[in-house]
Amino acid sequence: MANGSRTSQAIPSWLRVAMPSVADAIFLALLCTLVFTSLSVRLLGDAGIGWHIRTGQLILTTDRVPRVDPFSSTMAGKPWFAWEWLYDLIVGKLDSSLGLNGVVWFNALVIALAFACALQWMMRRGVNALVGVVLVLLAISASMVHFLARPHVVSWLFALTWFGILDASERDCFGGRSGRNRWLWLLPLLMVVWVNLHGGFVIGFVFLGIFWLSACWTWWRAKEGTIEEAFAKLAAGKRAWEVLWVGVACAAASLINPYGWNLHGHVIAYLSNRFLMNHIQEFQSPDFHAWPQRLFLVLLLITVVALAVRARRLRMSELLVVLFSVYGGLYAARNIPISSLLLVMIVGPLLCSEPSVGFFGRITALQSSLHSHIWPLIAIVFTFAVTANAGRIGSAKLMDAHFDPKRMPVAAVDYLELHNLHGPVLDPDFWGGYLIYRLYPREQVVVDDRHDMYGEAFLKSYLKMIRGESGWQELLNEHKAGCLLLPRDAAITNILLESPSWKSVYEDDVAVMFVPSLH
Repeated sequence: MANGSRTSQAIPSWLRVAMPSVADAIFLALLCTLVFTSLSVRLLGDAGIGWHIRTGQLILTTDRVPRVDPFSSTMAGKPWFAWEWLYDLIVGKLDSSLGLNGVVWFNALVIALAFACALQWMMRRGVNALVGVVLVLLAISASMVHFLARPHVVSWLFALTWFGILDASERDCFGGRSGRNRWLWLLPLLMVVWVNLHGGFVIGFVFLGIFWLSACWTWWRAKEGTIEEAFAKLAAGKRAWEVLWVGVACAAASLINPYGWNLHGHVIAYLSNRFLMNHIQEFQSPDFHAWPQRLFLVLLLITVVALAVRARRLRMSELLVVLFSVYGGLYAARNIPISSLLLVMIVGPLLCSEPSVGFFGRITALQSSLHSHIWPLIAIVFTFAVTANAGRIGSAKLMDAHFDPKRMPVAAVDYLELHNLHGPVLDPDFWGGYLIYRLYPREQVVVDDRHDMYGEAFLKSYLKMIRGESGWQELLNEHKAGCLLLPRDAAITNILLESPSWKSVYEDDVAVMFVPSLH
């Protein structure tokens, strides 16, 4: 490693400031790709961002977080937990000021920052530059299907930060250092923000439990035969108490939200509802026929190999985080990004157990001396300037974030507005957010993807209708709709085309619109 140190010292200080690190390069590439290519449209591939934006704008208008549903005719006036209100406020303001370009820019920034931080963390742990880049690119590829403008991307960054603080403080504690233990008390402050951004804040408590168990395990296993062993046992006991008190502080901090402890009960009830978990696509296990999921499987295989070879180097906390990550990624497809980030951060140091030598050793040493991060700052300012200028530099259009008309009923909603058709509009749940974005407050929807609010009974009736199963008329009879906007290839669409009670007034390759027949 001495050669690597001499190499970094030979680089002039001004060049170390101006030279981007590998993590900087990953950040630049990912941010610019998500903002300036067709991926900006793909980030808007989930219609749910529509109701998030309108919720944020509603908060800005009324100066309070909504507690009842304003968007649907079926749940109007009924209790609703806008549990991601702070994220909604951010994207609502960005949409009002910069349009959808601003919404995409913010989410792209969060995504790029999460993966760049993972690589930076690995490099500081001495991971070979090549190994680190390969692992992060693998994690990015496995997570790509979940690159969406939705609040879950914020939880990626918070989970990464949470793990980094707990891991660094544990290594310092058992390594005889205490300098970073004070960072543990940053966690309650982060919890105040996280609990108002996304329901993924529960992951923070999982990590606290893992690191508390790890400290207890170390204390229980420690012997007191020598002075060193006695001090190690004492440090483990102190660590367990410290993590416990931080956990108590985080629990208290998590109550600082508009709904208090009721939010926790709501989240638990939602995640423990077997019907919802079995029927909401993102909570279902990944389909390994698709390439991103296959790449996650490759990452799992790399993890297995690393554990088989280097398992003895793992601390209990790392082993538990690996188990949690593997289980989470296999349990639900939506967990793959967080699982991938955590796995590469643990597997990277295992694969590079010895200091790098030769060319890659010099590169790794050089990278560790680059701390200015001036290029990411320039990229943030530049991309924001383009976003604020309607996606243009001069006459060149660099950014045009919009909902994909091949995935969303863009033309059909244009027709609805042009011909002044009235709702409520019955649509599939996965289009509801888009219709809220386009039609609120003039019209309401019958259903959207806020499944926790609609509940099991309503969604059972909805699924029966959208699939054209026996009794499909029940939802239409109970919840009167002014028009129906349905996917061209849905089973119910073909049924209604033959029904005398409904008349098709608009059709294209994406959607078919029906209004009640006068006959």
